[in-house]
This record gives sequence, structure tokens and C-alpha cells, in this order.
Amino acid sequence: MRRRSFFKAAGLGTLSAVTLTGMSPMDVRWIRPGDAGYAEAKLGYFPMYDHQRPSAIARVTSVADVQRCLEEARRSDSRIVARCGGHSYPGYSTADGALVVDVRGLNRIEIHPDGTADVDAGVLLIDLYQALASAGRMMPAGTCATVGISGLTLGGGIGMTGRQMGLTCDRLIKATIVTPDGVHRVVSPTEHADLFWALRGGGGGNFGIVTRFTFRTEPARTMTTFRLKFAPAALPALLDAWPRWQARAPRAMTTSFGVGGGPDSSPSIHGCFIGTAAHAKPLIDDLVRRVGSQPTRRSETEKTFLAAMEEFAWCSIADRSCQPSWGGGGGGQPRGEYVATSRMLFRPISDPQALAELFRATPNSYNMIDAVGGAIADGPSTAYPHRDAIGSIQVEVSLAAGETAARKAMGTARDELGRMFGETGYVNYLDPQMPNWQRTYYGRNLGRLKAVACRYDPDRVFAFPQGLA
Repeated sequence: MRRRSFFKAAGLGTLSAVTLTGMSPMDVRWIRPGDAGYAEAKLGYFPMYDHQRPSAIARVTSVADVQRCLEEARRSDSRIVARCGGHSYPGYSTADGALVVDVRGLNRIEIHPDGTADVDAGVLLIDLYQALASAGRMMPAGTCATVGISGLTLGGGIGMTGRQMGLTCDRLIKATIVTPDGVHRVVSPTEHADLFWALRGGGGGNFGIVTRFTFRTEPARTMTTFRLKFAPAALPALLDAWPRWQARAPRAMTTSFGVGGGPDSSPSIHGCFIGTAAHAKPLIDDLVRRVGSQPTRRSETEKTFLAAMEEFAWCSIADRSCQPSWGGGGGGQPRGEYVATSRMLFRPISDPQALAELFRATPNSYNMIDAVGGAIADGPSTAYPHRDAIGSIQVEVSLAAGETAARKAMGTARDELGRMFGETGYVNYLDPQMPNWQRTYYGRNLGRLKAVACRYDPDRVFAFPQGLA
């Protein structure tokens, strides 16, 4: 057993048991148990992990700070994790006994005349969208305002413009990363190409700490957002018609299906068309015709790119409701009181009635299918393994009946979805109880990803329960 593995198995690898050496107080801002602000600094998105106690939170503002954290983790055989938005479903970015490298102090965004954007690793999506909009640009990314650009990109990056513009990781042309040996590397198609491939969809926390991303962006365009809400009885017909309609729709159209648990929940479609309402309306009419019943509510509105992203995030930049309310954020975004799991959809739903019954029978749930395909299907060669999928299924179960009951309900839904559609899942929606999780999340790329992780992290500095090390 390697020395590092022994420390992890024995539970001894914590900064609280060692002295930080060779570093002046001004090098990195260390916040440890007992320090003022520790209780707030350790918080992530999910309150269910508030009991976890990292050994220290390191608030970094430079590449040198990140290198010092890696040096200390290696010296003390301590677990090290990076945190940006803190949205890890299993709470890995606030883990017990870990040195948490909080990269939110790396928050610069530079948009260049050629349309490329340099985005530091600590940038949250809503701040990226605002900066892009101010420069008249746009790019594909997620819908949650407080998700960090780092985790989103490293796991792929599914979003509401994906069928037109691809995954977030498809737009990555260069990154800088501090690898476990403390070296600050530039990775691109011509520099450390194997690591560049792995960073685009291989999952966060596996290869080092990225400090900056460089993306290709596009000129901002008019967008039409729309919502359709149907009566509960229309659920099976909608599950039958919607995937077939979406697969035939133009790439400019990306939609998301959603329905709550219980027999009386009304299913809905939330969509984004890159173009005018006049061009979107006939497509929406066609979906309604295929469903066979009129929606109980319908709206479509032309918006700017930024206004559309605010709508999908259910917040407003003007009143700071898009900023996090935890960890010193001072905004109005609520925390996540739920557990979640995922599966991928690779074909139209053969038994929509059975899927409708599963969603209805999952208590305290909200069930989503995000459309993919289009530009995602024919994107570049990256570590993201689900290019052939037509949808990403996510089941969220609230903690209303307690965490144990929520995880049991979620697990039942997850396993039945696996029987229906296969054992696949999206690495950005990690489920700590996922069976056969390595193949589920990394798919056919598992062997190659492990080889890259072994090459750059032979001592398993970045090891965590569902990581590649």
C-alpha cells in the first residue's frame, strides 16, 4: 500500500493534524475549524452536507496560491478538492477532512476582439453570461445561475442552447491547470493533448485544478423562449410525442421536459429557439398537434441572450437574486434541498405509459429530460461519452420526508430507469449510490481516462469515491 493510500484508509490525512509549513500568512488565506468565518466558508449548495468539516478552506487568488495548496496536500498526505460553485451532488467539494481549494477568487473574464473568452476557474455562470452579453457574445452553458464554469465544463456542459452550439466543453480551445506535481501547464490540442481531451467531459476533480479556460464564443442572437403546460392526463402522450418531435426539430430548437411526482402534476415543456418568435411558432404548433391536446398555458417571447439565461435560471441580475445566498454570497439564490440521479435517453420512449407511471409514483420528485443531440451528437472528440444520446434524464427528490426516504425513492426510480434505458448517467449529476458507476459515468472512455489520470496523478493526490484515481 502506498503511503498516501495508508493515510487515507486510516483517516489521518487531515490538515488539522499537521502544521502548515513554509508559507507566510499572506500566501494563501487559510480558514480552519475554530476560525471566524469557518462555518460560513465551508458551505456548499446542499444544506444536507453542512455537518461536514473540511480541514481547511484555502481561498486562492492566484496560480501560485493553488500551487502552494498542492504542495501542502502532498507534504501532509491530505485529501485535496477544488470548489467553485459547490454544487457537488454527493458533497465531495466540502468533504470531511479535506483541504478545500476555493477558486472563487479567480474570477476574471476577458473577451477578446476575435471572440475568444478567457474565463477564470472561479466564475459563476450568471457572471459569465452577463460579461458575454455586455460584449455582444454568447456560448452554450448550463441553466443554474450559481453553478461554476469549472465543474460544468469538465463534466461536459449540457444547456438550453446545446443542440445549436454543442456542449460547453466543445467550445474549449485551451486551459491552464495545476497538475498534482505542482506544475502549471497549458493544455490544448497541441500541448498535452491527452490531458486536453480528458478535461473536456472527463469529470471535475480528476486531473488537477484548472485555473483558466479559453472558449470560442459566437455573436449574440435573438432568442425565443417558450413554455407549454399540459393537463396531467396528457403526460403519456407528451412523453411519446416530445422526443420524436425534438429529434426532427431544427438545431436552433432545444427544449426540456418536466413533471412532478403524483397523479395531479401537470407536465410542461420549457424551450429555447435561437431565432425569432415568428420562426419558432410553427414548430411549437407542430408539437402541440402531435401531443393531441391543447396546453392549458402557452407563452413565447423574444428575448436577448442574457434575458433568456435569467429566465432559465429563475432569477434577476437586477435584484441580485441570481447570486448565491450561502458561503458569503449575499444573494438570493436558494440552496438545494434535494437529492438527484440521472440516466441518458438514446431512443424515443417505447413505453411512455410506463415512464409516466414511474414519474408519478416517485414521491416528492421533479423529473426532467433535457434534449441533447444536434451539434452535441457531431461534436469534437472529447471524453464526454454520450454523444449518441437524445436526452438527459434527471430525477430530483426533495428532502420533505427526510434524506433516507428521499434516497430510497430516488434509488427506486434510478434502477427502474436503468432497466428501461440502460446503465448510463451524466457525470455532472453524480449519485453516490449509483451501481456500476465507473461505466455509467465514463462509458467507453473509462480505460483511456484512467490512463490519463495515472500519467498525471500517479500518487493519487486527487482521489475521491467516484473519481478516476
